[in-house]
Amino acid sequence: MKTTKIAGLGLAAVLVIAGAGIAVANWSADGSGSGDADTDPSADLTITPGTPSAALYPGGTSAVVLTLQNPGVSAVTVGALNLATDEGVDGFEVDAGHPDCDEQSLSYTPQTNGGAGWTLPAGATLPVTLPGALALNTNADDGCQGATFTVHLVATP
Repeated sequence: MKTTKIAGLGLAAVLVIAGAGIAVANWSADGSGSGDADTDPSADLTITPGTPSAALYPGGTSAVVLTLQNPGVSAVTVGALNLATDEGVDGFEVDAGHPDCDEQSLSYTPQTNGGAGWTLPAGATLPVTLPGALALNTNADDGCQGATFTVHLVATP
C-alpha cells in the first residue's frame, strides 16, 4: 500500500475585483459634465497558505487551508475558490525533492462555501478551511511519498 503525506500546502493567487453601477431615472433634463470613479484597484484580495492538519494518502482527500485577506476599503465577496490551471502543472506543483511524483495524480474540487461564498469586510482577514478539497489518485507514484504540494488557487466573484 502506498502512502503519501503532505508536509504543507502553499496557495498563491490574487484577485482584483472591479464594480459597476446602473442608475435609472424617470425624468429628463438637459446638461453636460464629466466625472470618473474608482473601485480601489490598489487593494487586491490575497490568498496565503495555511498548514494542513492531516496527511494525504492515495485514494484519500485532505483539506486545503488558507487565509483570505482584503486590504481594500470596501467589502469583497468571493463566490468560489478554483484551481488556477495556468500556474504550475495544471494548478499544482510538487517540491523539487520529489521529481518522480506526477502532478497529474492530484485533483482539486472547486469550493463555494456551500453556495454562500465568503464575504470579507474592508481590511478583514479570514481563515478558511476547505474540507476534502484536495485528492490523491489511488495509483499515485511511490515518488509522491513525503512530497509537499503547492496548490494554486484563484478567487472568483
